[in-house]
Amino acid sequence: MSEKPSDDQPSAPEIPDDVWEQFTRDTARNTSAPKEPSARARMVTERLRQQEARGESPPGWRTGPARQEGDGRAARRRKLWAFLGVPVAVAMALVALKPSLLPGDPFGTDETRAAASPLPVETGSPTAAPGASDPETPTLDKPFAGSPALRWADGEAGIVPPEAKAVGSVPEDRVRQALKLTKKLLVGANLDPKAVRGARPEAALSVLDPKQPELLDELDTALRSPSREHDPVTLFSRFDPDEVRPVGDVIKTRGHMTFKKGSHGGVAVRADYTFVYPVVRADGPVEVTRTIVRRVLDVELADPAQYQVTEGRLLLLEDDQEIGNSSCDVHDGYLHPEFSSSEPTGAPPSGPATDPYDRSRDIDRDDSDACGTVTRT
Repeated sequence: MSEKPSDDQPSAPEIPDDVWEQFTRDTARNTSAPKEPSARARMVTERLRQQEARGESPPGWRTGPARQEGDGRAARRRKLWAFLGVPVAVAMALVALKPSLLPGDPFGTDETRAAASPLPVETGSPTAAPGASDPETPTLDKPFAGSPALRWADGEAGIVPPEAKAVGSVPEDRVRQALKLTKKLLVGANLDPKAVRGARPEAALSVLDPKQPELLDELDTALRSPSREHDPVTLFSRFDPDEVRPVGDVIKTRGHMTFKKGSHGGVAVRADYTFVYPVVRADGPVEVTRTIVRRVLDVELADPAQYQVTEGRLLLLEDDQEIGNSSCDVHDGYLHPEFSSSEPTGAPPSGPATDPYDRSRDIDRDDSDACGTVTRT
């Protein structure tokens, strides 16, 4: 509080402490942006100057403990922000690299998006089966929900031949031709929409050498009069259009090819591919199920200068298949998917339970006739 002024000096009303403090704060805030003071501010300033001339200035006016204490608090704030800045910057960098670290994933970049991203092209046999997928039920809009095939390529995009290189005396362009014909065979036998719906697989048949003893005759018999001994599904993926129909136009595909010098003067190609077919009943409840077919083919583009073969056609040396989710011991030329809402048809499974998506294991050629169950579809 200021002392009472002497009688010979003009008197000034006392200014309350809270007014001093407010004035001090306002002055500190406004020093960086000077402006014309108001009449009230000029009056207060004049009173302060008069009190200063009389030695009556309160602490904190111009200099003093209050201002120094304020400067100290500001310094501590600056030090605190400097200390916090490093971990905050690191945290912001981590979030920028992986936004899913934020709780609730506000940017929508969680593991679901990663799980649905396409897989890179398969260049060799994988070392393990695909990991478990979310237990989602497939629907007409999402026929591959809950399946590892969700990340596989669509149709022909999943058949990517390796780079062609010369093999021994077989030139590069000959190797490229063999790989191209092998892809055409795979597409015609497993992806052609008409063939999958039960039509004759003409595109696939056109790739095979008619001079190969008995091959085309056997395939013709199988397509015309299927039986246990001559069943076309050993080479072609076919569904009975009166029983089921495909869901959409997408068949998921994954696999790879390798090549080497063949035993008939040409280049031999091995193709190992898995195809996933989502289907529904042709007439009945709308329930989506999937049939998974893995095929391993050994073919060769032989040298017509050394062997009695047709130029530009493939010799089919061996074919193996593993079919998941199709009725056992039904040999009518079609695949027959099982639906969870109905009783199984065909004979009871006699083989082991297998994961149809496991491409890391070899097909058991000694037990190719065994029909087992699948651990997932």
